[in-house]
Amino acid sequence: MAEWIGAAEAAQRLGIKQASLYSYVSRGVLTPRRGNDGRASLFDAAEIAGLARHGRPRRAQGAAELVIRTSLTEISGDRLRYRGHDAIALATQRSFEDVAGLLWTGTFGDPAAAAPWRATREAVAAGSAAQAALPPGTYPLERLQVIVPALAVTDRLRLQLDRPAVIAAARGLIAGMVDCLPSAGFAAEDSRASIAARLATKLCPRPPSAGLTGALRAALVLLADHELAASTLAARVAASVRADPYAVVGTGLGAMSGALHGGAALGAEVMLVSADRPADAPHVVGELLRRGERIPGFGHFVYQTGDPRAVLLLDLIRQAAPDSGRLAVAEAVLAEARRRALPAPNIEFALAVLATVAGMSPGSGEAVFATARTAGWLAHALEEYARATPIRPRGVYTGPPVTL
Repeated sequence: MAEWIGAAEAAQRLGIKQASLYSYVSRGVLTPRRGNDGRASLFDAAEIAGLARHGRPRRAQGAAELVIRTSLTEISGDRLRYRGHDAIALATQRSFEDVAGLLWTGTFGDPAAAAPWRATREAVAAGSAAQAALPPGTYPLERLQVIVPALAVTDRLRLQLDRPAVIAAARGLIAGMVDCLPSAGFAAEDSRASIAARLATKLCPRPPSAGLTGALRAALVLLADHELAASTLAARVAASVRADPYAVVGTGLGAMSGALHGGAALGAEVMLVSADRPADAPHVVGELLRRGERIPGFGHFVYQTGDPRAVLLLDLIRQAAPDSGRLAVAEAVLAEARRRALPAPNIEFALAVLATVAGMSPGSGEAVFATARTAGWLAHALEEYARATPIRPRGVYTGPPVTL
């Protein structure tokens, strides 16, 4: 009878970190199974012993493994840290602007970060006009993909890539992304308000409670960076060849929109709104499974025992709106997912819950994700500008043989 062991013990027997263990899973070297709780991964002890005897898997001859050194974000086990600071703690203690400053400068004490984040009047006019030309019902993320290049053409110094200039552009870029979105129904009381407060006016048809605004602020912090996610790698590649900050963000937005990345938040929103009441949750989840579709917002490539960002954000939403009918629907979906032994919810599901509970316009989860991650993309761009070496992976050709 096979012996099944946990991830921590498997990594210990191999003499590697758990992150490396899961990279073996992604490369097909190891095949785990889910534990009885449907969450933790278990590994065949005999398979682990065989791998230990034969040594760690080596790359195929001629293959290159892309490794990028970064001082920004570390994911270790199920812990996320920005420059050594626990991101979960930061989400309850710091503003988004503070955390962006930390990522860009390494400290919270940047005086410029404390100043109001504003785009120029020319930039706001250009970005607002560009997105206003889009058809009604266009999702916020699609509007942002139009706003960013419009902001770029108003910045004559966008190719000045020294650190102070990029940080100044970053503050104006993020402010412009938010301020150029159409209002969802109410105006900001103060043009000097935080990015979270201003974003709420663009996504919510009525002022959210202080608790939900706090949850939105926390979501921005939690999503500010996530090591080398697909969109961040794309953004870094663009920055490595000296693309300007606006082009870097445009690249990140394109990659982020994929259904297996930030776009999963939209899928989770659609799933939640398709259930009118908690009793509908089993049918909604069951229909997705019956059609062979993924349950959006569940499971994560990195976090094998649960996304800590989702845990915190869901807790904040529960505290802010305990009697919400939309929260009751989300809880019913979570219960059905547990009953079916599905993976734990991820940050995209928590974003969708925030969007539906706060009554945000459709697609708002993606907009929150994009606004937050722009800070991280630009932090990674700063590292690449300093390196001044293009990222150029090599391919391993597998096509037909060359003919003379």
